[in-house]
Amino acid sequence: MPESDYMNTAQLQFFGEQLLTQRVEVLEREREIRVRLSNTTVFADPADRALAEESRWLDLRLRYREAQLRTKIDASLRDIRNGDYGWCEISGEAIGIPRLLARPTATTCVDVKTDAEARERVFRGAR
Repeated sequence: MPESDYMNTAQLQFFGEQLLTQRVEVLEREREIRVRLSNTTVFADPADRALAEESRWLDLRLRYREAQLRTKIDASLRDIRNGDYGWCEISGEAIGIPRLLARPTATTCVDVKTDAEARERVFRGAR
């Protein structure tokens, strides 16, 4: 397709629907996690108590990750409304349809993401 057709109305509508569907799924998972976290069963056995605490810790971590994903989805929906969706926030280049299909909340193009990951590996190895 010509570059001028990138992020046309149909594409924005498609990704908007995808993001709204993801948002509903995230909200449902968050609700399920809240229900599990509200369960306050007391265990007499130390092994059962440790298992329950581990489970609670994992649910707290999942809740945090789901909240982060919901924030990214909301930001992407806002970008669609503002006309900024699909464009790299660093380079200004097109993120690309394949990348957005794989990760609709992507905010950077493949080149910028690859460079950032390479720098992260170098700095992580330097410690």
